[in-house]
Amino acid sequence: MAGYDDRDGVIWMDGELVDWRDAKVHILTHAMHYASSVFEGERAYNGKIFKSREHSERLVASAKALDMPMPYTVDQIEAAKEETLKASGLQDAYVRALVWRGAGEDMGVASARNPVRMAIAVWGWGAYYGDAKMQGAKLDIAEWKRPSPETIPVHAKAAGLYMICTISKHKAEAKGCSDALFMDYRGYVAEATGANIFFVKDGEVHTPLPDCFLNGLTRQTVIQMLKDKGVTVHERHIMPEEMEGFEQCWLTGTAAEVTPVGQIGYYTFEVGDLTREIAEDYEKLVRA
Repeated sequence: MAGYDDRDGVIWMDGELVDWRDAKVHILTHAMHYASSVFEGERAYNGKIFKSREHSERLVASAKALDMPMPYTVDQIEAAKEETLKASGLQDAYVRALVWRGAGEDMGVASARNPVRMAIAVWGWGAYYGDAKMQGAKLDIAEWKRPSPETIPVHAKAAGLYMICTISKHKAEAKGCSDALFMDYRGYVAEATGANIFFVKDGEVHTPLPDCFLNGLTRQTVIQMLKDKGVTVHERHIMPEEMEGFEQCWLTGTAAEVTPVGQIGYYTFEVGDLTREIAEDYEKLVRA
């Protein structure tokens, strides 16, 4: 497959569709030097973007958190995503919306005089963890930790927050794992590099309280699905050693969807009935 910079198609940039290969920015783009960018990852099923408006609203909120005046309203973002998805010709697709500080008069830490730009790209993307949906993903435990809310806007989907995700996932893959699990700055179980995590014990579900990391839209969807089924859900702080007593585990995220986990470090889990049921129910929901 060609690289992401060399494909046929179009990308929406700053209000218009441009040829995929011409969607470029200047080397002195502020975001490339100082991580002044936010984004959303979304999936379309049968030609419709799941939770589209919620994603657009979060994009605007993330930009505000990073002090970037948003050049488009939620309604305009929604229209732009629909236009780009239609132009792609895809029914099932991944949608990436990106907002960043561009090149301009400022080239230091401050960038108030630089334009805030936006792009939307759509492409086909299969299972995020490959065949892990059948046998359960294997996770490493990251050496890095999710930071304190006093250090960075932790609830923004900001590019800078993913730096430790990239290096942690690289190390995990080098060990034959699909992903890495982070603890937070206090030592509690937090999340994977791009997905939230759930555990099952005695028929009840336990998931980390998202007080220092992103409260994923898929996470919120799955919690409501569980409650609708009458399953008790505990959103709480979880110590790493508690993983020894959990029976099942899964990850949630727009890219990951609902993916079973078979192993984290030396802790093992079964791909049990509830895990499979939630994965199947989620698949039905997004395609309804």
